[in-house]
Amino acid sequence: MFRYTKLTFLREVITILASIALLMPFYFLVTTSLKTEQDVITGSSLKPPNPATLENFRELLQPGSDASSAVLNGLLSSVLITVMAIVGLIVLGAPAAYVFARSTSRWSSSTFYIFLVAILLPTQLGVLPLYVMAKRLHLLGSPWGMAVIYIGLLMPLSVFLYAGFFRRLPAEYEEAAAIDGASRTRIFTSIVFPLMGPATGTVAILAGLIAWNDFFTPLIFLNGSRWATLPVAMYNYVGSLVSQWQLIFAIVLISMVPILVLYFFAQKKFIQGYAGGLKG
Repeated sequence: MFRYTKLTFLREVITILASIALLMPFYFLVTTSLKTEQDVITGSSLKPPNPATLENFRELLQPGSDASSAVLNGLLSSVLITVMAIVGLIVLGAPAAYVFARSTSRWSSSTFYIFLVAILLPTQLGVLPLYVMAKRLHLLGSPWGMAVIYIGLLMPLSVFLYAGFFRRLPAEYEEAAAIDGASRTRIFTSIVFPLMGPATGTVAILAGLIAWNDFFTPLIFLNGSRWATLPVAMYNYVGSLVSQWQLIFAIVLISMVPILVLYFFAQKKFIQGYAGGLKG
């Protein structure tokens, strides 16, 4: 029988205080985006907006203004690049991981360990040679080129996640299909890959978060082009003397909407992916 003790009360208090501490950044984000520039400069960050205004969002989204053009172009570019990167990572990462998971040869194991090492290495180590190669292949300043770069950078993560699921999948499914005369390609596309819904959801959300929130890579490879992503467009409001924090925080809120929508539709698969389940 459950008893409400002093220890239970203490745990509830700690949980509530921890929740408040975790929600404080979001409070600052929302309240600052609803303040005027004067209130941001002269008022306290803890003070709620009085009165609250949507002028910052109007300035960023009102058609015809320079700010609106930069934000909407950045939003379109971020969506396009993120979607292409996710699709590429799923289409290429799943078959590659399946080969690694089912192959017993020594080269397969060695190559898979190379992928694991690539996850640990920081992206900045390969920026210079990657930039030179991208320039030679005419991938600079293009959303297609940026998507290709993200696919290359995030492929080790995709292969690692998919391979873990493939190794937990019983081989009896594939053996039964092979007895019925199905080819290896048919087995993968019709039987194995549909069971990888949790892994696909996990790859989509993790890779989408990385590509969507990344600032450094688009700044290097899309610098000066009209395809600058939303984080790069937001940087235009950061100055050496004055930063327009009310507009910056409004852009952050706008940028949260698409990724929250992605999580809303893929959350079931994402949670199953962390739980290690294979069933849809």
